[in-house]
Amino acid sequence: MDFRTGANKTDERVHLEPSQLREKHISGFQGESEEKETDTNSESLVTNFSNIYASDLLPTRNGEELTDQFLLEVVEILLNYIKKTYDGKSKVLDFHHPHQLLEGLEGFSLELRDQPEPLEQILVDCRDTLKYGVKTGHPRYFNQLSSGLDIVGLAGEWLSATANTNMFTYEIAPVFVVMEEILLKKMHEMVGWGEIEADGIFSPGGTISNLYSVLVARYKRFPEIKTKGMTALPHIALFVSEHSHYSVKKAAAVLGIGTDNVIAVKCDERGKMIPSDLEAKVLKVKRQEHIPLYVSATAGTTVYGAFDPLDNIADICKKYGLWMHVDAAWGGGLLMSRKHSFKLNGIERANSVTWNPHKLMGVPLQCSAFLVCEKGLLQACNQMCAGYLFQPDKQYDTAYDTGDKTIQCGRHVDVFKLWLMWKAKGTRGFEILINKSLELAEYLYKELNSRENFELVFDAEPELTNVCFWYIPPNLRRIPNGPEREKLLHQVAPKIKARMIEEGTTIVSYQPHGDKVNFFRMVFSNPATRKSDVDFLLEEIERLGKDL
Repeated sequence: MDFRTGANKTDERVHLEPSQLREKHISGFQGESEEKETDTNSESLVTNFSNIYASDLLPTRNGEELTDQFLLEVVEILLNYIKKTYDGKSKVLDFHHPHQLLEGLEGFSLELRDQPEPLEQILVDCRDTLKYGVKTGHPRYFNQLSSGLDIVGLAGEWLSATANTNMFTYEIAPVFVVMEEILLKKMHEMVGWGEIEADGIFSPGGTISNLYSVLVARYKRFPEIKTKGMTALPHIALFVSEHSHYSVKKAAAVLGIGTDNVIAVKCDERGKMIPSDLEAKVLKVKRQEHIPLYVSATAGTTVYGAFDPLDNIADICKKYGLWMHVDAAWGGGLLMSRKHSFKLNGIERANSVTWNPHKLMGVPLQCSAFLVCEKGLLQACNQMCAGYLFQPDKQYDTAYDTGDKTIQCGRHVDVFKLWLMWKAKGTRGFEILINKSLELAEYLYKELNSRENFELVFDAEPELTNVCFWYIPPNLRRIPNGPEREKLLHQVAPKIKARMIEEGTTIVSYQPHGDKVNFFRMVFSNPATRKSDVDFLLEEIERLGKDL
């Protein structure tokens, strides 16, 4: 049954020669408005998709040529977007409010209809989706820990999508499953577990990797949890730093432990966990006749970029029999750098590690690894032996059916883009990129120290690529320190960012933290960023905020 309007169009198209279908229909990315061009003298002709629908593409019979033309158009859209992403003169974003997107913009409607739309409209939708999004690969995009657009990684993501397979069994993902094992072994070596038989899995982001750490720590101590549930367990406690990522609390909520049983350990001014406070809180839990189970130390905190003293924490964990996890989602990439890897000394003593290559290493989202030093623990904790997937009598080594190690069934291929980038760059290539990001952080730190309208949140050289600072408008500098000044300063960063987003020139994050009012948090992980982009950001903040 043909659901397209104009039923006779199908027959008309069948009899058209390919040359008759070729007509000028090019939409170029000329400026931010992306105006459509018409050049009748141009020999660059493409198929007119106004009467062509998805049902005309493969696997439809004789759909090869139209499929080629459609995908070539999509690739052209992507290439134009990539070029604009790397063009520092282009905008980072063309901001619109949610209600504007819901109402529709210039022929771009998010509404879904019962009848199919022609591929001409689908191509417009592809262009507009990118147009109204955020160019996270832009050299002046500084908003999140993950930024940049690696071309080899992008190719890996395209190939993974084309393969469109699932990571749960070797029989349907043989190459990807073996690649995952090779990557995990390489990461184990870099953590310092080269001499032991470790394990791991790639997961959908650092939050899930951290959840795995709590899951296996609890199972290791109390294997009966798997069958009997939380009622069979004593009262357990987890320990995190005040500056840790919220995902451990979320894991405690999901796993039935409860957020009240996640104990926050004090940090010093630099944001590092204080080992003496950790030990004091462990002893307090023991006096309450509860079970101290787990400590999550952080290697690269989200806001300050701080590294907890891992060796000291490992000593305490060993002394009291606690599982030690290191959340290196952000800072794990420093293991690739011979200059900076010392900041993670002690990570080799951890029981488990979270490491997100989609952050400092620049792998396209998402790519997160959970590493555990004990082989078989993931399998024992999560295995359900689904007979329709994990048959024991297959003709190959079923140890490569990794799906029963996970809490998921279906699992996306996140490994190929990392494997391909590692092949293309080598470990030394990653090292160069990471060292450059830290050099930019050092440059920003020195610039802030030299400019009178900026003030550092703490006066210490950056350990990672995080640099935290306030912009102090001239009018505010005249007000003495006190509650009134703090109240006004708290409003500065949000107002500047609102103007920044409206103009689309750059984007950087801000937040309050503890007793500190809103400040800017700058992070570097984009290989396209240069010192001139750092200078631009500071000048733009001053331009947008000088009248506040």
